Amino acid sequence: MELRNIINTYLSYCSEQRTLSSKTTKAYRIDLLQFTEFSCSKFDKNSIINYIAYLHRKFKPKTAKRKIAALKAFAHYLMIQEIIDVNPFDKIDTSFREPMVLPKVIPINIIGKILENAYSDFQKSNTAFFRKKAVRNIAVLELLFATGARVSEICTLTPDAVDLINHTIKIFGKGSRERIIQIENADVLKALNSYYEMFSDDISKSGYFFVNKLHQRLTEQSVRVMINKQAEAIGYQKHITPHMFRHSFATLLLEEDVDIRYIQKILGHSSISTTQIYTHVSMAKQKEILAVKHPRNKIKI
Repeated sequence: MELRNIINTYLSYCSEQRTLSSKTTKAYRIDLLQFTEFSCSKFDKNSIINYIAYLHRKFKPKTAKRKIAALKAFAHYLMIQEIIDVNPFDKIDTSFREPMVLPKVIPINIIGKILENAYSDFQKSNTAFFRKKAVRNIAVLELLFATGARVSEICTLTPDAVDLINHTIKIFGKGSRERIIQIENADVLKALNSYYEMFSDDISKSGYFFVNKLHQRLTEQSVRVMINKQAEAIGYQKHITPHMFRHSFATLLLEEDVDIRYIQKILGHSSISTTQIYTHVSMAKQKEILAVKHPRNKIKI
């Protein structure tokens, strides 16, 4: 079969049988077609070696690693389907040193100010439209920080995934992995209940828990814009993304001596190695504290 046709069949398999998200299958399509163009539709050891070298010249390590992983998964599929007899990756060394990039976090006092401003917006709202918008923004911000969920997971929550009676949120993460997170903070529960009471009709009609002014699913971009406006309103100069709430959630729990395996489960990481990046953030914080605040600094000899 022609390589592009096989790729199309593989992408259907990823979507229908592996139930990968449309975002993931789209990324796979881009990566695999890029390889196809580079290799002139050849799938052999030399083509892969040359492609890997090209990726390292052209892209940052993290991007190169992702594209290689997509190609490896495709090769595994070809073996399972008996389209190829030998996996060309078997004798190719794809390991390389990746520079450590620490996750960016939001200082806890800034998170507090953002939440305060969101609640202030509600107090100052003078129309039904602005009251509804403020209530929704409060619920989104509270849930982002309360759960450490990805923005895509928050925006695709369905009504039956939010149990306000038992205080649980059912989240479907990467690879359709399901996790249930308990919500026990009174302010967060109040925010979610207030939102649900105000938006119950829209929620029922749209099929999603968080909705926009068009009565449709709230988009990830809308959340990013909302967070930027909140940061701007409090005069915070650094760029904040929804994912930074996730990083902050994990790092702050770690600093409170929560076991890293509990954090791994809450975040929905399949591997503990993914979660361990936060231990480096915690150590960086420790270094900063000891460098600036250690009492030995007050002793002059």
